[in-house]
Amino acid sequence: MRALISVSDKRGVSEFAEGLVELGWEVLSTGGTASRLKEAGLPVTDVSAVTGFPEILDGRVKTLHPAVHGGILARRESDWHLREIAGLGIRPIDLVAVNLYPFRSIAEKAGVSREEIIENIDIGGPALLRAAAKNYRDVIAVVDPSRYPQILAALRGKGLGEEERFHLALEVFQHTAFYDAVIASYLTKWRSGERVKSDQPGAASFRSPASWSEGTGISREIDLFSDQLTIALEKVQELRYGENPHQRAALYWWPGRQSSFSSLFRQHQGKGLSFNNLNDAEAALRLVWEFEGPAAVAVKHTNPCGVGLAGELLTAYQKAYQADPVSIFGGILALNRRVEGSLAREINKIFAEIVLAPGFSPEALEVFRKKKDLRLLEIQIAGESLHPRPDPLPLDLRRITGGFLLQEQDLAGENPGSWQRVAGPEQPEEVLADLLFAWKVVKHARSNAIVVAQAGQTLGIGSGQTNRIDAARQALERARSIKKGMLDQAVLASDAFFPFPDVVEAAGQAGIRALVQPGGSVRDEESIALAERLGISMYFTGRRHFRH
Repeated sequence: MRALISVSDKRGVSEFAEGLVELGWEVLSTGGTASRLKEAGLPVTDVSAVTGFPEILDGRVKTLHPAVHGGILARRESDWHLREIAGLGIRPIDLVAVNLYPFRSIAEKAGVSREEIIENIDIGGPALLRAAAKNYRDVIAVVDPSRYPQILAALRGKGLGEEERFHLALEVFQHTAFYDAVIASYLTKWRSGERVKSDQPGAASFRSPASWSEGTGISREIDLFSDQLTIALEKVQELRYGENPHQRAALYWWPGRQSSFSSLFRQHQGKGLSFNNLNDAEAALRLVWEFEGPAAVAVKHTNPCGVGLAGELLTAYQKAYQADPVSIFGGILALNRRVEGSLAREINKIFAEIVLAPGFSPEALEVFRKKKDLRLLEIQIAGESLHPRPDPLPLDLRRITGGFLLQEQDLAGENPGSWQRVAGPEQPEEVLADLLFAWKVVKHARSNAIVVAQAGQTLGIGSGQTNRIDAARQALERARSIKKGMLDQAVLASDAFFPFPDVVEAAGQAGIRALVQPGGSVRDEESIALAERLGISMYFTGRRHFRH
């Protein structure tokens, strides 16, 4: 029996080869692996002795030879195959243990050149593995070093059955497919020929190559929605459960296209994370990222229930809490400044599932330890503020029956200077600031969505309703319960246009001072006329923010 061993990851390889030799196997090897095995005192046959050719092209060609691949791919039940390779002097190879060049670790090195990562694209390794996996009935294909002890134990006993060999082959195809997908991900970012400095691992941005000639028909940019898209997902951790306890779940990341969860977050305490925990935490994080000044966001079931802005974080949190002290119970809190002890004591007065922040003072950590089930997630990005955010993954992906929906993320910036005032008087800067605040929040509430706000605080949020007037009534009713009366200093934001003037009418009855909406309804004039008559300032943004 013959084994070909050629590995980049040399964990356990000497022990594995030693076990094979003890069982009477001949070991073939290449390059550094052969040197390692010889240093361990093991008999090794260099692949060049099998092929009759030395390694050439700086090691680019070692095993790409009929003497190797013929020995792997020959079907043992085929007399014709066996006679053919015997006539050519080719001997069968019965086990292939290969793992691949460390492409990803090289691609993530600071200052690495495109030429260096290209040289770390493995060619012979995937070919060997795929050949062995294709012929799994006759050849044991090994890509994972952790399998070595199991395989040796099996070979010392009754051997590996067909289903066990098939499972090993499947591991190979999953591994090589992932390897190629990771290469595609990183090369997509290297398409420009020049890497632009980034503080986030795996999140560099790139410039287009100015040297390319016009009119070649070759795009300068990689289309996000190309005809074929590879997504390389690597598991980060198992989750406690999915949306419900009877559902399994795990967290994955996309190497080459986003920063890893492990590089961005550190969990200080608390139970393990569930699918819902992370889904809600992401919703909170996306919203708190909208604000440069101190901000606090409370989220429940991916919808904001309270948002506050202030000159310092404690007051911002108090605003968020007071906006909806009922819904915040069991919610997720996201803060965009370091949490100090005074704020930790306030948060400890309620039950929260998760607190996310860019840092926690030693005093805050000590305070939070009193609630051992509370999960603390520190967002490990530059500085003690969450602004600006790291480069995000450009795609939003959702599953449907029979396929996946992909879209660009909704990352459009907002500028009130570009808004069009279509009714009512011009408003002062503080009201425009509240309109912008409400507009940023409504973008993150489920459509149909309405947000009522005043002085950097949400007063009422209506979200996920099947019609806009119900969303408005929900938001206005909650706002009036907080303000205990009319809302003459408050503003209202709608994530989409008003198909009827009923929302304007409800806003007028509540005393709303100004409102902002995308505009674009065929019945805009009715809403505009009513707002003018009621003295409500109405602004059109020209852009909607549905969130489904």
